[in-house]
Amino acid sequence: MNLTSFLENKDVRERFRQEFEMPRLAVKKEILAPPLSKRYSLIGTAFDYVIRFYIERVNPGAVTTRWVAEGSITNPLSPLLKDVVIDADTGKISYTETALTKKARQIIEEAKTRYSEYLSSGQITTQLLASTLSLAQLDIVCRVGRVDENLGMAHEEDIEDLRNLVSIVEPGLFRAKYLCLLNPTFGAASHLVGGADADLLIDDTIIDIKTTKDLRLKGDDFNQLMGYFVLHEISGIGGLTPKPKVSKIAIYFSRYAYLHTFDVEDVVRAETFGDFVGWFIDRAKHTSPHNRPIQPTD
Repeated sequence: MNLTSFLENKDVRERFRQEFEMPRLAVKKEILAPPLSKRYSLIGTAFDYVIRFYIERVNPGAVTTRWVAEGSITNPLSPLLKDVVIDADTGKISYTETALTKKARQIIEEAKTRYSEYLSSGQITTQLLASTLSLAQLDIVCRVGRVDENLGMAHEEDIEDLRNLVSIVEPGLFRAKYLCLLNPTFGAASHLVGGADADLLIDDTIIDIKTTKDLRLKGDDFNQLMGYFVLHEISGIGGLTPKPKVSKIAIYFSRYAYLHTFDVEDVVRAETFGDFVGWFIDRAKHTSPHNRPIQPTD
């Protein structure tokens, strides 16, 4: 289970619908970077990497976390690993090297080199974009356990698609005044739902990146954002103490270069929210028998 699958439960969706008032998205805009292939999910995940690299360069003090793709060679449950042994004392894992693990390690090492070069030069190269597509393939391995038969292959139209998407980003939208977290998690609350990580926190705003051809706010996307907010209210975000205040939630529609932001106070019912958080914790604990008891933090 993870946050996404938890939110797919019918009773959870219904409780979210009752608790939160989904805002309207009434703007009309022309698509600026239409998709160039039907590999929509892959492009979306790759662009998540591209824009995080971009935002890190815009905000030199940004706090980063380990890439999800790295779990493909460090998580003992990864389908890329064979004959896994976990040391009982240190927790360190060892495994039999295969062609797939070698390829995954090479992808990650090359991506780190190109990422470092980009942070230094600001030049978004074809090689960097190709690396993000390969990292996206490794993300799929980590999140759903599926190995792409074309692992490490980058199509020219996908590279061009990513180049178009990053070319229309307005840096002012993502320039932080005091805080920038990239791909942050929610401490114990992330474990409560079996895993959850947001795309961005900039100052007091949690931001989700959506690389979709449709400029509309879907119920599932709204629930995902509110799920992040609830997890933050339970355990904070990014391990920061004291817990930062989150007063806004936003979706960046990357193909339109449009950031749609709304105030939390406009969608959260203050008089019932405390009870909702208690219900959320209890419901998540009953979904996964491996969760430990957890209490909201101040």
